[in-house]
Amino acid sequence: MKIAYDYQAFTIQSYGGISRYYKDLTDELLKQGQEVNIFAGVHRNNYISLLPKGVVRGIKLDRYPPKSRWAFRWLNHGISQLQLQRWKPDIIHETYYTPLPVLKTNAVHLTTVHDMIHELYASLLSSRDITSNLKKKTLSRVDHIMSNSEHTKQDLVKLFGIDESKISVVHHAIDSSLFQNVVSNFDISSKPYLLYVGSRDGYKNFSGLIKAVASSSLLMRDFDVITVGTRFSTVEKNLISSLGFANNQVKRISYLTDMKLAQFYRNAAAFIYPSLYEGFGLPPLEAMSAGCPVVCSNTGSMPEVVRNAGVYFNPLDIEEMRNAIERVVFSEDLKNQLVTLGYENIKNFTPSKTASKTLEVYRRLTGKI
Repeated sequence: MKIAYDYQAFTIQSYGGISRYYKDLTDELLKQGQEVNIFAGVHRNNYISLLPKGVVRGIKLDRYPPKSRWAFRWLNHGISQLQLQRWKPDIIHETYYTPLPVLKTNAVHLTTVHDMIHELYASLLSSRDITSNLKKKTLSRVDHIMSNSEHTKQDLVKLFGIDESKISVVHHAIDSSLFQNVVSNFDISSKPYLLYVGSRDGYKNFSGLIKAVASSSLLMRDFDVITVGTRFSTVEKNLISSLGFANNQVKRISYLTDMKLAQFYRNAAAFIYPSLYEGFGLPPLEAMSAGCPVVCSNTGSMPEVVRNAGVYFNPLDIEEMRNAIERVVFSEDLKNQLVTLGYENIKNFTPSKTASKTLEVYRRLTGKI
C-alpha cells in the first residue's frame, strides 16, 4: 500500500507532538513493510531527518526567514499537490488542517484530530486563531477521520455533529525505550521535587498546581516544583511570589532532550498533570516509562490514558489536588505501586500497536491488504 503524509505538520513544527507522532508512525509502518513517503517540501522539522533516506521528499532549512511561514505553506502545498498526483498514493493522510484547495485524486483522504481545545477553550485563545474554522472545513472534506481517543471522538460527534461511522479511534503511542535506563539521583534540586512538563496555557492549569502546593505546609516545607517549558510570564512570577514560595523553589527548565527529560521524570517525587482538558496527553505515559508516579486530573481523556496507574483529582478543586499529591509523595508503598502499574499500562500504547491499528483503518478504507 502506498501511504502519503503531507507537509503541514513539518512546516509548522521544528519539534512538537504532532510532527513526532507522524514521524514515529512512518517509522513503524516502514517496519511493517508499507511504502510510505512524507511530502514535506521545504520544511524545518528535526524529527523526520532521522527517517531512512528516500522517505522524505523535501529539503530542510534550519529556520524560515521572519514572517514567512505562510509563504512556505503555500509553496509546500503547491509542490506536494503536484508530487502526490505523480506518485498516486492509496492513502493521503493530511497532517493538519489546510485552508488551501486540495486537488482531487483517487486516494482516500483522512486526517487525525488530536484534541478539541480550540472549540472547548476558545475564550482562552487569541481572537485571531482560525484553527477551529480550518478544522471544520477539513473534516467536512476528508473521507475519514482518526481520533486519538474515545473522548476526542465523542467531542467530535457532540460539537461538530459528525457521524460516528466516519471516525476511527487509534491511540497515540509512547516509545518507552527513550525514557528508560536513565541515571537516578543526579543533581537537579536540593530538595525532592514535583514535576510538571509542557506548556502552561490557561487550560493546562499550572496555576492550580502551584496554588495546591502553596496550600500545604508539608509540601511547601519538603518539596520544590520544577516545570519544563517556556519562561515564566510576569503574571506567573507575580502569582508564585504572592503564594509565599521561597526564592527559586519553583524552577523553570528549558525544553530538554529525551534523555535529559527522562532523568527529570526518573528523579521526581511525582509527576503532576493538572490539565482541565486533554485530547490524549503523552506526558503521563512518559512519566510512567521513566518509573515516575503519576498524579493527574480526572477530566478529558486522562482516565482513558492513565487508567489504573495514577491517582486522580478534580482539577478545579485545590484541596482535592493537594490531598492527592500528599497521598502519593508521603507514601513509599503507593509510589512503588503506581510505578509498577505504570510500567504495565505503557504496554497498551506501543508504537507497533498504534501503527498496526492505523494500518487496519487504511486497509478498511481502501480495501487493500
